[in-house]
Amino acid sequence: MEPATSPLLTDLYQITMIQAYLDHGDTQNAVFELFVRGLPARRGFLLAAGLDQALDFLENLRFSPVEIAWLDRTGKFNAKLIDYLHNFRFTGDIDAMPEGTAFFANEPILRVTAPLPQAQFVESRLINILHYQTLVAAKAARSVLAAPNKLLVDFGLRRAHGAEAGLMAARASYIAGFAGTATVLAGENFGIPLYGTMAHSFIEAFDDETAAFEAFARAHPGNVVLLLDTYDTELAARKVVALAPTLKAAGITIRGVRLDSGDLIALAKSVRGILDQGGLKAVTIFVSGGLDEDSLLAFARANAPIDGIGIGTSLTTSADVPSLDCVYKLQDYAGTARRKRSEKKATWPGRKQVWRRYGTDGRMAGDLITLESHDKAGEPLIHPVMRGGRRLAPSPSLDEIRRHAKHELERLPEALRRLEPGAGYSVEVADDLVKLAAEVDARLQARAWPGAKT
Repeated sequence: MEPATSPLLTDLYQITMIQAYLDHGDTQNAVFELFVRGLPARRGFLLAAGLDQALDFLENLRFSPVEIAWLDRTGKFNAKLIDYLHNFRFTGDIDAMPEGTAFFANEPILRVTAPLPQAQFVESRLINILHYQTLVAAKAARSVLAAPNKLLVDFGLRRAHGAEAGLMAARASYIAGFAGTATVLAGENFGIPLYGTMAHSFIEAFDDETAAFEAFARAHPGNVVLLLDTYDTELAARKVVALAPTLKAAGITIRGVRLDSGDLIALAKSVRGILDQGGLKAVTIFVSGGLDEDSLLAFARANAPIDGIGIGTSLTTSADVPSLDCVYKLQDYAGTARRKRSEKKATWPGRKQVWRRYGTDGRMAGDLITLESHDKAGEPLIHPVMRGGRRLAPSPSLDEIRRHAKHELERLPEALRRLEPGAGYSVEVADDLVKLAAEVDARLQARAWPGAKT
């Protein structure tokens, strides 16, 4: 069994609920919506990502004979459930925001309409897929906004929380505007441009630093980026200047140098001076080492001569905000609106649409959450993408998604683009939705206390 594709990659209660639904005959259509309850303090907006993988999961969802046999052997499930799983497929409908769309709290980014057992079962994996890529895309977008016109590269595989996380982080950060990744499989799977330099161990393996630089340059003449801070950063920069004529005679051009430790602002300025004085003005400076969007803002304030940045751990772990309150809630069953009323976790019932308004400057001016059937002024953000368990059309290419995300970031209000702490955005709930919630509450109260006034 492949862990990332097995239907057993779920929570136990999804399967036990299916058994209870079947036993009780609850198999009519249900509507679930996936959304984020509230934005963390350091996230003024989020960026939807992961829809393509979610649709892949739904289209290919099925239990193998081996998996069904294992479930049977656990003794936890009855014969009706085991028999049902033999032909289990997702046959429902999906409506969603396109990947790369900026969104805010309580706005559904995906809606599932399917027979209740199916719609219930897919919850865990859908949250798993969409939550993580959305989390990383939003984090990456902050770096893109903090360092416009800089080369940003994902360096985060080694500290990502698992192999799939590292791969999906490369995809999500590319959607948000990163130039590429160091993760080779992301290049093969998604066509994302690959970037890489060398490790300190390569330098240490040689008795002479210059010899290490030359050996690497001759082995990779088309991509010579030399790491300077293994020993003495400024001395290494001078060695690069001294080596450049020899390499040039062999037809090899030094493209860049990398700094990975120390005061990167001060070192970038001193190295830039050394390279320029040595006639290497075209050589770029790339930095890495525990960086995030705050580091990038500091580089910009100091006017540091840094051309590219590798961002690793802070990106793939979304270190400052490692999770979102991402949830998947029942909004309608058997044609009747439903809602949760738990304290601080209440939901708005029914199938919903999000309408976005824009100002005269083309920037986002506010969103309105309504019932799906009620048209309002603005741009509708949720669109049909799957019917009867199959995509309505091929998914957009990654570059198309990336262009959409770029347009979304350009249309953010300026305070959000500047990453101003506490910057807000208006999201209103339409009166029709408030009215429906009151009707649901009245119905529930009447059933709980027959004869009570409502």
